[in-house]
Amino acid sequence: MLGLSSESGGRPGAVALSVIVITRDEEANIAECLASVSFARDLVVVDSGSRDRTVDRARAAGARVAQFADWPGFGPQKNRALDLATQPWVLSLDADERVTPQLRDEILAVLQQPAAADAYSVPRRSSFCGRYMAHSGWYPDRVVRLFRRGTARFSDDAVHERLVTPGAPARLRGDLLHTTYPDLETMLEKLNRYSTASAAMLHAAGRRATLPGAVGRGLWAFFRTYVLRSGWLDGRMGFVLAISIAEGTYYKYLKLWSMGHRADTRRG
Repeated sequence: MLGLSSESGGRPGAVALSVIVITRDEEANIAECLASVSFARDLVVVDSGSRDRTVDRARAAGARVAQFADWPGFGPQKNRALDLATQPWVLSLDADERVTPQLRDEILAVLQQPAAADAYSVPRRSSFCGRYMAHSGWYPDRVVRLFRRGTARFSDDAVHERLVTPGAPARLRGDLLHTTYPDLETMLEKLNRYSTASAAMLHAAGRRATLPGAVGRGLWAFFRTYVLRSGWLDGRMGFVLAISIAEGTYYKYLKLWSMGHRADTRRG
């Protein structure tokens, strides 16, 4: 760790909640993300080498910022942030997520009275190229984000990490907004990066793929998104989203096939 800025005593007048966020080059998102949780006593940002103004904007918003030179993967990085939390309750956010007023009020209610559970899931509403999707399997996309500190840890997965809790989480109803793909360029960049990381994780676990299998999985991903999950109800952008999900699935298994093919060639 390169350093931890700001004091850990907490923000006066706020509730006993630590908000943890991991970042890299998120100057366009981090200020609005932290502003949506200004009611929290402790804001923790763990940065992995941002080359823009992410760190400065996080500090300006009142966050404590820890900087690491390496990148261990999403799960381990989020556990680093969790280890820096100081409050009894923790809310984990991505930099491109925002807490809505309804969700804020529900979180405050949990913290101000005896909690019914140690962890809570929230419905996440994600946008695709400027439009919030109502179908396509994207909503309600429940994710466990609020939990009592000391009761949960993130999985060690390099990508698609999950919060591991001892029991079933209770449910909150307020939306968590997710501006995941503001434009097609961002979508294509993330598609390439995430398909590579997912393929590498599967390969390390001993999984293999075939060319026909990669095509079949891509076609199935489109059918599941557009037909079974009613993506057609999201209009033209639902069709574009279904194509994008199919592409991401196809490239993940194509890259997995390529990794296995290279490994077999080296052994041969």
